[in-house]
Amino acid sequence: MHIFDHKKELMSFLQKERNNNRTIGLVPTMGALHEGHISLVKKALLENDLVVVSIFVNPTQFDKKDDLEKYPRNLERDLKLLGLVSENIIAFIPSVDEIYGKDIKSKTYEFDGLDKVMEGEFRAGHFDGVGTIVELFLRTVLPNRAYFGEKDFQQLQIIRKMAASKKLPCKIIGCPIEREPHGLAMSSRNERLSKTTREEASFIYETLQSAKSKFGTESAKNITDWVKDGFEKNPLFELEYFQIADEDTLTPMLKKQNDTKYRAFIAVYADGVRLIDNLRLN
Repeated sequence: MHIFDHKKELMSFLQKERNNNRTIGLVPTMGALHEGHISLVKKALLENDLVVVSIFVNPTQFDKKDDLEKYPRNLERDLKLLGLVSENIIAFIPSVDEIYGKDIKSKTYEFDGLDKVMEGEFRAGHFDGVGTIVELFLRTVLPNRAYFGEKDFQQLQIIRKMAASKKLPCKIIGCPIEREPHGLAMSSRNERLSKTTREEASFIYETLQSAKSKFGTESAKNITDWVKDGFEKNPLFELEYFQIADEDTLTPMLKKQNDTKYRAFIAVYADGVRLIDNLRLN
């Protein structure tokens, strides 16, 4: 496994690989790798000759300083885990200075409203930060394909919008959510949960599954009210939002359209940790 921490050295290495007609995949991560990340890496390895895995906790996408400080980091473990997967992995582990220099701020993007709902409503500036770092990685690596998990489905749609608007020659590929045995969506943040809360957090996925079963016969309002009532009765969790939205535009569902795909999106606090999840409804 090759390891780089400077953009120019990585770009020079990858250009030589491209000259030999080798295809390149990119899996951007913030480290604290788990089986969800590894599933992305394995899919990328199946579809490309080489895979670049970036490990970078991006400060510009955090709206709360304490969340950034508490974000789990374990670089030694991450690199060991990647080394066990394949020798055709390139780890890119830049410093904040290497990425931003002394000016740590985001670019500003136009996402056609995709950033105004759900996560965008509760996390000011988050998606400008995401767009900034993903665009930089795409321009640095110039991958044939880049892989993102559907747990962050709103982020996935926004990255697709950004890549298209910037005319970046890369296919953005969404990958299914990997779940823990009890249903909780895999996330680096899960490490911050107590053992009891982590097990009880199956309640989040069970709620989404029940919402899906109700979707065929009940209105979005009735389902939303039912979800809110369920969380009010569960003292372990605090519901931030639940939304049924058009999968493509992310606009809230008002009246069901037969030719539209819908997803249920949810954000919940548990042990002071923010968890998100989603599920396709039809």
